[in-house]
Order: sequence, then structure tokens, then C-alpha cells
Amino acid sequence: MNKHVKPAAGVSADLSRRSFLVGTSAAAGLALGYSAVPGLLGADSALAAPANFDPSVWYSISPDGLVTVTCGKADMGQHIASTMAQIVCEELGASWKDMRVQLASNDPKFNDPVLGAQITGGSWSTMMNFDAMSRAGAAGRIALTEAAAGSLGVPAGELVVRNSTVSHPKSKKSMSFADIVKSGKATKTFTPDELKALKLKTPDQYTLIGVSVPQLDIPSKSNGTAKFGIDVMLPGMVYGKVITPPVRFGATVKSVDDSAAKKVPGFITAVTLDDKTGSTSGWVVAVANTYANAAKAAAALKITYDNGPHAKVSSDTLLAEAKRLQGLDDSGFFFVKDGDTAAAFPTAAKVLEAEYTTNINIHAPMEPMNATAEFQKDILHIYSGNQFATRSGAIAAGAAGIDPKFVVMHQMWLGGGFGRRLDADMMVPAVQAAKAVGKPVKVIYSRENDMTMDYSRPLTYQKVKAGLDADGKLIALNHDVVSAWPTKRWGIPDFLTPAVDKKGALDGFTVNGADFFYSVPNHNVRAILNELAQNATPSGQLRSVAPGWTFWAVESMIDELADAAGKDPAQFRIALLDGKGKNDGGAQRLRNTLLAAMGMAGYGSTKLPKGEGMGVACVSSQERATASWTACVAHVAVAPSGEVKVKKLTVATDVGMQVHPDNIRAQVEGAALWGLSLAMYERATLKDGGIEQTNFDTYKPLRMSQVPEVAVNVIANGDKPTGVGEPAVTVVAPALGNAIFNACGARVRALPITTAAVKAAMKA
Repeated sequence: MNKHVKPAAGVSADLSRRSFLVGTSAAAGLALGYSAVPGLLGADSALAAPANFDPSVWYSISPDGLVTVTCGKADMGQHIASTMAQIVCEELGASWKDMRVQLASNDPKFNDPVLGAQITGGSWSTMMNFDAMSRAGAAGRIALTEAAAGSLGVPAGELVVRNSTVSHPKSKKSMSFADIVKSGKATKTFTPDELKALKLKTPDQYTLIGVSVPQLDIPSKSNGTAKFGIDVMLPGMVYGKVITPPVRFGATVKSVDDSAAKKVPGFITAVTLDDKTGSTSGWVVAVANTYANAAKAAAALKITYDNGPHAKVSSDTLLAEAKRLQGLDDSGFFFVKDGDTAAAFPTAAKVLEAEYTTNINIHAPMEPMNATAEFQKDILHIYSGNQFATRSGAIAAGAAGIDPKFVVMHQMWLGGGFGRRLDADMMVPAVQAAKAVGKPVKVIYSRENDMTMDYSRPLTYQKVKAGLDADGKLIALNHDVVSAWPTKRWGIPDFLTPAVDKKGALDGFTVNGADFFYSVPNHNVRAILNELAQNATPSGQLRSVAPGWTFWAVESMIDELADAAGKDPAQFRIALLDGKGKNDGGAQRLRNTLLAAMGMAGYGSTKLPKGEGMGVACVSSQERATASWTACVAHVAVAPSGEVKVKKLTVATDVGMQVHPDNIRAQVEGAALWGLSLAMYERATLKDGGIEQTNFDTYKPLRMSQVPEVAVNVIANGDKPTGVGEPAVTVVAPALGNAIFNACGARVRALPITTAAVKAAMKA
């Protein structure tokens, strides 16, 4: 974490310098910005200290030879900080034992080189930063080499860089990185054009990329020195405990009786949130000297609410509204519009229609949501682990009623994110409580707070209609996707996707995956916003985002079509992955991945006992333009009661370039089990405007006793690296549904897959 200092007394800061703007919040009118006041960030002075060599904003080499890489990504257990350091280290030529990592502040100099903002999600981090971090490392190596050449009196072209040492084999002379930095002769800088022109290593020259080196964050996380948001302690700090209303959104506080709370030792005040950002509604925060006392005071407060316009909304009404919207010809916007489906369907020999649904799902990261806010005169300091520092800084500013330029974000390690910490609701009570009491305030959610007020994965409804010709070939497919639109809620226009017919903008993150790599001459995908769900259940991005539900529909329908055509589902897919037109390249990689999973699982080569079946699915998630090619073969046993036992998941994934093999395998295994949990167990429901499930006794993710064998085949072909954190989540549910059908003939179309649903489908 970077150290922050106040501006020097008497200094008039030019607050327009280095200002940053990526958009506005439609709900709150917030500029998403931060402008570094000269001398504000300790990182500015520390990284630019004369004794250090700073080849790039992304790392610094100290006189003792240690290389400290600044990670502009949120590290939530996926070890992305170590990955960034490993990429730098490869091109720099440093020794891994000399590498260190730190997390970036919200200074815009640390914005993502591609996205132009600080955001961690979409399995984007490695694929989008590999080139930039490689070039940063290469620039440092060149600068160190030229400095050493001058000191050693030898041609730079004859020098070799390895293990933090620059050596001259002919003369046996050498200088360590530490010696070069101490000499002060490493001063070369590079323009953006010069960086682009640098010749990087080819994969056959790598000595560190592709090696499972020790993760740099594990020692500090093991010995307790790594600081998470919940660990923050500031002088004079007090605690806030939120009290949330019985409805998810739309409530207002009518009155607060704190007479009983005043009897709690250490109680300071109760603050009713006035949240202009729209992140919260109807919240009160009890402030006390300890968390325990804040919790006691919160329990003692008597609050009356107006539950607002969504007090009678339920999961059933959300689903009914989704079906109504889908039935309207003028609903939504087109995400895909290829060919003419209206003309093609009348010519089809067979037409299939099916509805697919998914329920509300909750993130539930193990570290409770938390934030600590402190005002130091005009500067607001926020300490929290966050996946979207650019937007979150603006939310904090809006809650405080100040310019975003005066917000400094101290990034902490995250105890799980999964998309939950893309939002900043936990900062609002901390900021407003700190402003009210004039002291630093730490707010920690209870599990119940987070479950009931989560920016959850939305309830979705999908209608798919598909036509086969007389030869069993897929000739037309219509796919309507109805859901809340989490990205639209963010109010950042640049994050929306123009409709293909240019009639408006849609939330592409709710339909990604529906634009698959199968060759279908006539193909429509329509994205439809469920406004009722948008308002009653403000939704967020949950690990795997839209492909978690779109591929549930796509890959289930592909199996249904294969059955209708009398063809093996895997071979039916292989025929569709012919690589024609816009699908060239991607289809071939996906087909090869499917074949790898089939071979590893023994699909089609093993006779299974009665009641057992294998099912396949293959996906191009996260997004089509940034795909990781992933396939799964699920092996299940289904009892006559409808109970499903998952025996094995075989997952193959094409990741292009492997940076850290062990980490990739761990991410794929974890993603597959997350997908299994969503497919078979996790379900939240809305009743009377509120989430019914409040803890792990009623919201039940996968348990250890339910974990099947997971086999992973990582295909590393040296191509551009892709993402691995989320794709395997999206492939498991349809593979399971297809396996269940092959085991017992029961076709299920709703997630999660329950014993009762399987039993009912067996009888149908």
C-alpha cells in the first residue's frame, strides 16, 4: 500500500493537473476522477527518490537491488500481483528472489494501459497487461545494460543480463543491479513510440514465464503481515455498524429512536445515510468506540421505514415481468442480427423452443465487506479492498459531497472479490459516519448485511427458438436474454455496447456468450432490460457474468438440437465449429479444446452403468473478443429419486501463453467448482422486496463433501495469453444438465438443478 502525505502548508496546489475523467454517473452525476495534488502521494516521492531507478511507473529498483512492482490490479487471492511481477521479471532479467510487490493507489498514472481505468474483472488482467508489463521490463533491462556498458567500458551489445546481474562474458566483468543503481548512471528513458518498438523475447527464450515460481504474496498472507481492509487500524478510529431495511432497495427512514442505544457503553451517534450516489437507500449506521458496542447499539436502535415502491416485489413477479417483456416485439436491442431468421424458420424441418432461467446468486466473499474513512482536512482517505478504484473513488466523493480530486484510495489486499468489490456501497456509511463524528470510522458488514444487500447476479429469463433443416443442420436461432443490466447501473456510457442496428445501447455484459462461434447462417440475439429487476434488485457482476447464464441456454439448446437431429452432441458441435467467416480461428481453437476434454474424459469410449451419463459443453468466455477456449465433460449418476451425484468434471482450456502453470490450474479448478456450486446448489429468492436468505444456513454453496474429482487439461500454445479466472465457471452447468439428460432422459432448464426438478423431468 502506498503511503499518503498531506500537501505542504502554504502550498497552493494546481488541482487541474493530472486530472482524470472517464465518465459520469447517471444516477449521481459524479465525475469519476482523481487529480494528484503535488506531493500528495507517498508513491510519487518514494518511487521517484533519487537513489532509486524507476524505469517505469510500474516498478522501481532500489540501491539494494530489490525490484518493487506496483500492481494496478486488485489482488483477491488470484495472485495477480505476482503475475505482473513475473512478467516484468522475465524481460528485466532480475532474480525472482529480488522481486517485491505493492498495490497501487488511485493515482491515474496507475490506470490500466488498455482500459484507461483501474478495474479488475472479466479475466482481463493478464491478457491486457502482458505486453505493457513486458515492455516495461525490457526498457529497464536496456537502460541497465547501457549504464553497465559505460561503467565497464565494453559494448552494450556484448552484455548478458541474468539473475539481477549484467555481465560481459569475454572479460568476465559484471555489475549487479544494485551496483548499477548506486552508480546513478541508469538514466535512459523511453517515449511511448520507443516502447512500442522494443523487441521482446520470443517464447523459446523465456526462462521464467511458464515456471511455477513461489507466489510473492503467500509469505505475508501466511504470517499475518499482509493487510486486508478489515485489518486497518488508524489513531482515534471508531466503528460503524450498518442497519439495513427489510427491502433491498427503495426504502426511506421515517424515524430513528436511539434512546436504548444511548445506554450502550461507547455509543457515539446514529447516522441516517443521505446517499446522493444511489448506492444505498434506507440505511442507518450506529457509531461506537468498538465494533462490539456498535453492533449492540445497532440492535438497540428502533427504526421505522417507508419500504418504498418495491415492497411487494418477489422472484415470481420479476420472472413474470421478464416473460412479459420477452413477448413484446419491440423490447430490447439486438446484440447479434445475422441473416434473416424470420424467413428461415418457415423452411425448417424441425423447430425447437425452450425457456431457460437462472435465479438470483450472491457473491459472499469470505472477508466481509468493509471500508475505513478518514478526513484529513480537505482530503478524504479511503482504506478498502476494491476492484474498481476509479468508480469507487467517485462514489466515496459523492457520499462526502466533495470533488473526486480530493479522494485518496488506499488499496488493500482483498479477502475474495468475485465481482462484489466492483461496487463501493461499503464506503458510503464509512464516509458519512466519519464526516458526522469527525473521526476515522471503520464499517464492517455482517454476513447478513452483505447477503441481503449484495449487488447480486440477476435473475434471468431466456427464450431460445432454433430450426433444423431436413439434414439436421442448424439453420436459424433466435435468443432473447432478459435481465437487469448491472453495467447500465454504473452510469458509464463507454461501458455499454451499441446495438448492431444502431437503435440504442445495451449492456453487452449481460449477453456475452450468446455471440458464439458456431456457424449459423441466421442468428438473432436480443438483450432486454427488466426495469423492475433493475430497480428492485440492483445487480452486479458475479464471477463469469453473462456467460454464466447465456451458455447455460446456448449449450443446453445445442444438446436438445443434437437429440432432435439424432446425432451425438459432441459431434454435432464439432460440425458447427467449422470456422467459416467471422468464426475463423476461434472455432478451430474451441473445437480442439472440446476434443482434448473428450479424450481426457474417455467420452464415447467407455460404457457407463445404468443411471450414469456424460455430458459436454464448450464455451468461448469471457467475451468473444477476449475468449479463453474452454470445454467440459461432466460425469454424473442419477438415482431414481432424481438425486444427482457429480462424479467427475473434466475441463480443458486453451490459455495461449502460460505465465504461472500452477496458478492457472488452481484458477481453473476453483472456477469449475464455483460453476458446480451455482449449477447445483446456490439460490437466493426475493419476497416482499427483500432477499430471504441471510446466511450460509439458508444460502447453501457447494460443501467440501460434495466436491467431485476435477481433472484439468491446460493447453498452452504460446499464443497471446488469455484469462483463466472465470471461463470454467460458465461451462460446468450446461455440461451437467446435458449429462443428466444422457443419464436418465430428464431435461432441466432452470438453475440451480434440484432433485425435485430432475424427478419431475424424469416423469415428463
